[in-house]
Amino acid sequence: MVDVVAWVQWPDFEGPVGVTILTPADGELTGELLQRITFYVPTYTGAATWLEQVPAMTNLQVLQLPNAGYDDALGYLRPGLTLCNARGVHDASTAELAVGLAIAGRRGFGDFFRNQPAGRWQHERRPALADSLVAIIGFGSIGRSVARMLGGFDVEVVGFSRSGTDGAERIDQLPGRIGEFDVVVLTLPLTPESAKLFDAELLAAMKDGALLVNIARGGIVDTGALLAELQSGRLFAALDVTDPEPLPAGHPLWQAPGVVITPHVGGDTTAFEPRARRLVHDQLTRLVNGEPLANVVAVG
Repeated sequence: MVDVVAWVQWPDFEGPVGVTILTPADGELTGELLQRITFYVPTYTGAATWLEQVPAMTNLQVLQLPNAGYDDALGYLRPGLTLCNARGVHDASTAELAVGLAIAGRRGFGDFFRNQPAGRWQHERRPALADSLVAIIGFGSIGRSVARMLGGFDVEVVGFSRSGTDGAERIDQLPGRIGEFDVVVLTLPLTPESAKLFDAELLAAMKDGALLVNIARGGIVDTGALLAELQSGRLFAALDVTDPEPLPAGHPLWQAPGVVITPHVGGDTTAFEPRARRLVHDQLTRLVNGEPLANVVAVG
C-alpha cells in the first residue's frame, strides 16, 4: 500500500481506507497544501484554470482529469506523472446532446427558436433525421454511445476511428466517403493529426445540405472554412464546441445561417457527478492496492 493524498472538488467525498482526502473545505490550493497532493482531480468547471496549479505540486503522481478530452493537460506532463482522463463519465450526457443537436440541426430548431421572440409563425419543411446516413468520426466510448442512442431512430450509422477496429472504418478512408453522409458527428480527441481535419477541402466534399455536429473540440474544424459553407447555405452545423472558445460576442458564427450553438455543455449535466465520484473512488482504490490505473492516456 502507498500513501495517497488526494484533492477532489467534493467536500463530502469519502475515499477508500488509506487515502487522505483534501477538498476546498481544507483551504485554498497554495503553499504547503500543494506539496502534499499526490492525486489531483481538477474542478470540472474551469478545469483549465485549475490545471495551472499542477507545476507547484512537486509530489503529484496522478493527474486525474474530470474530462474525456485531455489535450489541454498534455503540457503539464513531467517525469513520474501519470495522466488519466474521465473516459466513460460523460458518455451518456454527451451522446444525448449529440442526438439532440442532430435533431435540432436537421429539423431547423435554430431558425424556429429565433422566430419565437418575434412571434413569427413560419412553417417550413425541413429534412428529417429519419432515413439519414450518419457518420460518427471517432468511435471510442462516446462515439459508440452516440451510435447506440441513434439506434432508436431510422438511421444507418457508420463509425470511423484511427485504427478501424470495433466495426469502424479507418479515418484515412473518410475523404473518399464523406460525400455520402447526411449527418457527420465529431467525437474524436484533438491531436496534431485531427487538428483542422475538417478543412476547406473536406468540408467542400461533404454532401449538399449535410449537417456537421461537433461535440468534440472546436480545433478539429477550420472555423473560417465552415463559416464560408454556412454563409453559402450549402452546409448546416450544430456546435457544442468552437474555435475560438468561448466564442466571443460579435463573432460571425453567432449570426451565421443554418447553425445551432450550445456553450460546451455536452458533459455538464446531473449525470456527471455520480459517475465522476465512482471513477475517482475506483482510481484511488486501485492506487492503494497497487493495481494498474484505468483510463491512462499519457505518462510523463
